[in-house]
Amino acid sequence: MTEVHSERRRTLLQWLAGSAVASGMGAGAGVAMAAPQGKEAGKNVARIGDAALGLEFDGQMRSRLLARKGGATVAVTGFHASERLRVTGGRWIDSFALGAQAVDRVDGPHGAGVRHRLTGASKDGVEKTVMVTFYERHPGLALLRVSYRNNGQTALPVEAWSNSGYTLLPAKRAPGRGFWTFSGSSHADRRDWVQPLKDGFEQRNFMGMNSSDYGGGTPVADVWQPEHGIAVGHLDTVPRLVALPVQQVKAGAALAIEFDQAVVLQPGQELTTLDTFVTVHTGDYFAALDRYRLVMAERGLAAPQAGDESYEPIWCAWGYERDFTIPLMTGTLAKAKELGLEWAVLDDGWQTNEGDWKIDRKKFARGEEDMKKLVDDIHGAGLKARLWLAPLAADPGTDLLHQHTDQLLLDANGAPQFVTWWNALTLCPAYEPVIEQTRALVRKIIGEWGYEGLKLDGQHLNGVAPCYNPAHNHARPEESFEKLQDYWKMVYDTAREINPKAVVEFCPCGTSYAFHTLPYTNQAPSSDPLSSWQVRHKGKTLKALMGPTAAYAGDHVELSDGGDDFASSVGIGAVVSTKFTWPEDPKPKDSYLLTAVKEAKWRKWIGIYKDKMLPKGQYRGELYDIGFDKPETHAVEKDGRLYFAFYAKEWSGQVELRGLKEGRYRVRDYVEDRDLGEVSASSNKLKIGFEQALLLEAIPV
Repeated sequence: MTEVHSERRRTLLQWLAGSAVASGMGAGAGVAMAAPQGKEAGKNVARIGDAALGLEFDGQMRSRLLARKGGATVAVTGFHASERLRVTGGRWIDSFALGAQAVDRVDGPHGAGVRHRLTGASKDGVEKTVMVTFYERHPGLALLRVSYRNNGQTALPVEAWSNSGYTLLPAKRAPGRGFWTFSGSSHADRRDWVQPLKDGFEQRNFMGMNSSDYGGGTPVADVWQPEHGIAVGHLDTVPRLVALPVQQVKAGAALAIEFDQAVVLQPGQELTTLDTFVTVHTGDYFAALDRYRLVMAERGLAAPQAGDESYEPIWCAWGYERDFTIPLMTGTLAKAKELGLEWAVLDDGWQTNEGDWKIDRKKFARGEEDMKKLVDDIHGAGLKARLWLAPLAADPGTDLLHQHTDQLLLDANGAPQFVTWWNALTLCPAYEPVIEQTRALVRKIIGEWGYEGLKLDGQHLNGVAPCYNPAHNHARPEESFEKLQDYWKMVYDTAREINPKAVVEFCPCGTSYAFHTLPYTNQAPSSDPLSSWQVRHKGKTLKALMGPTAAYAGDHVELSDGGDDFASSVGIGAVVSTKFTWPEDPKPKDSYLLTAVKEAKWRKWIGIYKDKMLPKGQYRGELYDIGFDKPETHAVEKDGRLYFAFYAKEWSGQVELRGLKEGRYRVRDYVEDRDLGEVSASSNKLKIGFEQALLLEAIPV
């Protein structure tokens, strides 16, 4: 990032004397408050920050975070060795006598700001420089870059570095209510992305592979309690193999950014960390992820604005699973259209195998001719056609692997990487023949067969292991992981070049989405949710990471609690999707048959979805804390109205309708079509009772 620095730099004492500079900074700028003296932690600190966040450093460059609001300042952590260096043997160098401080004006992609430079030295002869930048348009967020210079006489073997290591203290007014966390890592057990912290909780949140085919993610971790929260992460535009450990400790909730970087620093050499950030917030993790999204957009990474096609409701043939036949699928199309659905998705099973991607002649006797005929039939029924694909997977025994073993991603021992679900092997996304092969396949599907969309599926799509295949001539093994985003950009761009309205759905099977991939998808489903809770908190997460009007889909409603929880998708502003079978099901044991009772419910909810179209509204994730507010509440603002969705096993009592503007609102249960009274911003409490869910509409009177 190129920034314009002021020509004049002032030391801390010059800064304190230079009132002309200080007076021009305004409330949002960083301010140094006192010169460091002595070595005792927490005494004689250097204080910097903006109107929302303060950082205090003691004489050994340990720091703590301060939350600022309305003139009040609250310490939310104690003093910690927040930035430190690990050397051979696992020893951390974490004490640096603070010797100098300077400050500069900066301007760049994030706008105007103030950069502080603090320098200190360890007994080992290591000089540490911490650069902390506060930007006026991003109050409450500090961007850090730290460097370590070996000023000793001998080489210094380094293993790792750590930034922004803090422990969030318990809430002062509610010390017993505990903590929650958002963690952006991927795991084979497909655990919740948002969890309460319990005794013994510890999660490393490594952004690389946490099993053979589960890895990648969003490089942000957040912990919060009822009063304050802290989030940390890295801001590189390329995915990096960082870890963001979160742990429940005696003092509170601990988190940090850690990066293994084995290097030997010769005398005079320097190591510089990635750009990282720390931010404080109130409420849950939504505000921090939303701020992260805005900062990354300024660096060139932003999810695309979805078109109308991305919001249209979906029917998927996966209810028939791999046993589908063309008559079964085409026999369901008219019913899907009658219910108001707009997409028909041909899922896994059309191909002979993953890798060759040849059409299965048992289902499509005339090959491509029958495939095109199916697309014509879908269009004839008034629906759009989407095709399932699992790129980067290749089955053993395929012609591809027989003829092109050079395409495999290999580990340091020369072994392939397994994709467990399909018993397949992983291809390297940074190898040009793999890229060109996928490009040709996308061109065939969209350009020749006539599909308007792709369903890209598989947990292995989110991240891949470092590649050591000598045939690929990688500059570094990590290129496979770092260039995965370029591979998905190619897929997205290829589809959209052929059909500018193509929908490219990215479904990484329960993993926490790789943020660096989100610019190359215009529909993100909850991706095989294990519960309705996952449908809802994944929705809140992706609305933060992709924007408040993101085309997030709740995935097949049959996967939610009870197999019919439309309320969880509709209420939070998610696209509805279903995989029912009709008029019969060849699998009576695990049937998704649309019975008459189900049909009435499906028809009602799909109608409500299309009438309200809440995904096109502004998801107001900042209004409610998903961890501590009870009942769980979500809000969407659309066309001057506010929509509230409440969820609980059972609830009877008052709720607060937040976000109302001036004037009165009539409150209506839009599912059961009943009025519940009037409210206003100054009188926004409402007594309600419900089981499972209640969806309300606040209409300006």
